[in-house]
Amino acid sequence: MNRNDKIYVAGHRGLVGSAILRALARGGFTNVLVRTHGELDLTDRQAVEAFFAEERPACCVLAAARVGGIVANDTYPADFIRDNLAIELNVIDAAHKSGVDKLLFLGSSCIYPRDCPQPIREEYLLTGPLEATNSAYAVAKIAGIEMCRAYRRQYGDHFFAVMPTNLYGPGDNYDLKTSHVLPALIRKFAEAKEAAAPTVTVWGTGKPRREFLHADDLADACLFLLEGYDGEEIVNIGTGRDITIGELAAMVAEAVGYGGELVFDTTKPDGTPQKLLDVSRLTALGWQAKISLRDGIARTVAEYLAGEAG
Repeated sequence: MNRNDKIYVAGHRGLVGSAILRALARGGFTNVLVRTHGELDLTDRQAVEAFFAEERPACCVLAAARVGGIVANDTYPADFIRDNLAIELNVIDAAHKSGVDKLLFLGSSCIYPRDCPQPIREEYLLTGPLEATNSAYAVAKIAGIEMCRAYRRQYGDHFFAVMPTNLYGPGDNYDLKTSHVLPALIRKFAEAKEAAAPTVTVWGTGKPRREFLHADDLADACLFLLEGYDGEEIVNIGTGRDITIGELAAMVAEAVGYGGELVFDTTKPDGTPQKLLDVSRLTALGWQAKISLRDGIARTVAEYLAGEAG
């Protein structure tokens, strides 16, 4: 990639897309192309094709997606599969037709089977049933991965997919109805501290294990791969380390400065028991995460309390 190549970042206002923009700026890339949803609806096939035909970017990062936590995925499965399939179909096909040199598709670790061996290797894809609460979203993401593979095999397009683990950082969603676990905990503990609440309720048993990666680390890995990777195989992006939700809650409470009691609501779903990515493929390529979870949470809590997080 040349520093003056035109690079289109789809979904630049989200957690991942905004981090990609920061990484590109740090890397000296000056010709970055973005469009808001109001300017370009990625579910509109004609609009997307017209955009690519006119702009003809050399590179595309497909970070746009309809995303959410367990509640949102379980409540609106039709919306999740419809919108994500439409975005992937339109952007990947238009990128091919317009001659994009390289496309990076952001998948999700939820594509892997619910009960596959841990840590999760890339080859475990499609080897077992998905987690029921987000299967519609996962199927849409799997379709995007297969599209990248198919366009590479049939047309020779340099399209590939990466699988990030659970993410957090600037631009995250703190809506308790649709957010993921870490931002939800930050908001809950911050509000409980302000209200001097004696307890904070955490969904589930607190026993499931999760891996967390700061969005800036993900973006750094994506740029690393765009510049130095051209394989067909998907690549996991994570830290290779996980903790329980109970441990995570305690870490967030400490960062916020909340001293009350944690109560676990065992009537609420836990989701997948464990989700830890095997990152040996990425490590072998020469990249590893730089931001520790404790430091990343402290930074994210400070941004949230300062009103800069969302």
